[in-house]
Amino acid sequence: MNSFYIHRYPFIRLLIPWIAGIFCGDHFFDRSWAPLCGILFFGFFAALSFALYFLKRYSLRWCFGIAISALCFTGGWLGMTGQLQQAVCSFPKEETVYRVLITDAPQPKEHTYLCQALLKERRDTAGIYPIGHTAVLYLQQESSASRLKSGDELLISARISPPLNNRNFDEFDYARYLMRKGICGTGYVASGKWSILSSGGHPLYLSLPPDATDNHYLKTSVLYLRNIANSYREKIISLYRELGFNGDELAILSALTIGDKTELSESIRESYSVAGASHILALSGLHIGLLYALLFFILQPVAKRGNTGRYLRSLFLIILLWTFAFFTGFSPSVVRSVTMFSILALADMFGRQSFSLNTLAATAWLMLLCNPAWLFDVGFQLSFVAVTSILLIQQPIYHLFTIKGRIGKYVWGLMSVSIAAQLGTAPLVIFYFSRFSTHFLLTNLAVIPLVTIILYVAVFMLLLTPISWIQTYVAEGVKKLLEILNLFVRWVEQLPYSSIDGIWLYQLEVLGIYVSLLLLFYYYMNRRYKNLITCLSFILLLAVCHVAMSWIDRPQSSLVFYNVRGCPAVHCIGSDGHSWINYTDT
Repeated sequence: MNSFYIHRYPFIRLLIPWIAGIFCGDHFFDRSWAPLCGILFFGFFAALSFALYFLKRYSLRWCFGIAISALCFTGGWLGMTGQLQQAVCSFPKEETVYRVLITDAPQPKEHTYLCQALLKERRDTAGIYPIGHTAVLYLQQESSASRLKSGDELLISARISPPLNNRNFDEFDYARYLMRKGICGTGYVASGKWSILSSGGHPLYLSLPPDATDNHYLKTSVLYLRNIANSYREKIISLYRELGFNGDELAILSALTIGDKTELSESIRESYSVAGASHILALSGLHIGLLYALLFFILQPVAKRGNTGRYLRSLFLIILLWTFAFFTGFSPSVVRSVTMFSILALADMFGRQSFSLNTLAATAWLMLLCNPAWLFDVGFQLSFVAVTSILLIQQPIYHLFTIKGRIGKYVWGLMSVSIAAQLGTAPLVIFYFSRFSTHFLLTNLAVIPLVTIILYVAVFMLLLTPISWIQTYVAEGVKKLLEILNLFVRWVEQLPYSSIDGIWLYQLEVLGIYVSLLLLFYYYMNRRYKNLITCLSFILLLAVCHVAMSWIDRPQSSLVFYNVRGCPAVHCIGSDGHSWINYTDT
């Protein structure tokens, strides 16, 4: 552990410019010149990279490195631009008839049911036109709409338009958020303006028009597979209900085992958030790691048959892990974790251990190559930052104290992992949620062992499905464990100063904090005085910038007019910081 050199991690050198390119592709997407410039630059740097590679001149190796970095930058730019372009679609301004396929079960809102749907075709007096894009539909609340499910095919009459923002200052960019999800439009469907053509459960590609493109077949096939996964998830939830699980226990069990968070109430989400245990509710590296360890133990007899057995065990591990990812809907955190453990299984196949920072960077690069928009997913960011922080600073934290005794080493090891993950994710958590959970160490010391036991017992309970009378007794044990888990989390929530709320960070501050942490880590690895001075100077500069930005954004006497649909509002701000909002009805 002498020094830290980035050339030891080639995938980091590819990942950094790729991420920068994705950011630029997202930021400059609305510029008409951006796609053409991206294509030209990509072609130029690709040709330059090939030329420098075959030239094989050692003195020009730095030129080859710059060309590859520029190629990755333009690749990320084009990848993000292409993905956003797929969510661009023009619609008629008047109400039109569409044939749609519901891809997600409708969710009840205040006055509507929200659902995502694949727009298969548009119909008018001139003919039928295939579309093949995804839209968000708001169906007026009625009993028939509540019975709709994923896979149902509808004929609707609605006015669908591209997603737009209200253009208020500093508001959430909802339109770009939908575009990153591949959603090209939104529409309201009134009662009596839709009818069912077919129910889910049949091969969806049979209903495609004869002139459907390959893109239509690909999307429909993916949706068909997603419907299969959703049907199995619904069967598992139905089994949980039959075993007597309900309320918060059902919600937590569904989130832990199959990644279904629809049953989670706002109160239970808030409790886990304040206690610092929100990561438990999202399938991530912890859950996949526990599943990997269980499968590794179960398949241990297979590996005793020499090299062939070890190859078979790794193959079974990879297949089972990706099958689990399929049933959970391929969320970014699950894909990241499954990819990491798949690489670990491959390394075990060849007798190597390859769980490193370079492996993590390779996983991130591959994921962003497949779906650049995952970079803007909060779960994706927190997941990778947490693992990176654990890989970098967990060992230095662990070696700060010498602990004797097996139990003491286990507890301190668990605490050092928790501290490392919390240090890494704290800036992002504060930026997105304006909250810092102060009792995260206490929470994780109890929650992680409890979750481990619950997951293993839940898997055993599912395997006992053919023997229902034994399964019932095991289910009672799982209920007690879930009750203990929820009671402990709520107890931590009620402790004094369980969380610090109302913390605000600017985007540049988040980047600055991570740069400061990297500089501090670099000083720890090298222990040079000039590195410490650099780190402290940067922290001082960051503090000055924070004070300056806070001064610029200080409250001033002003009136702010908000563009709120159906309810215009005026925000009155006083110089002393007090403010109030007047609505049209006041």
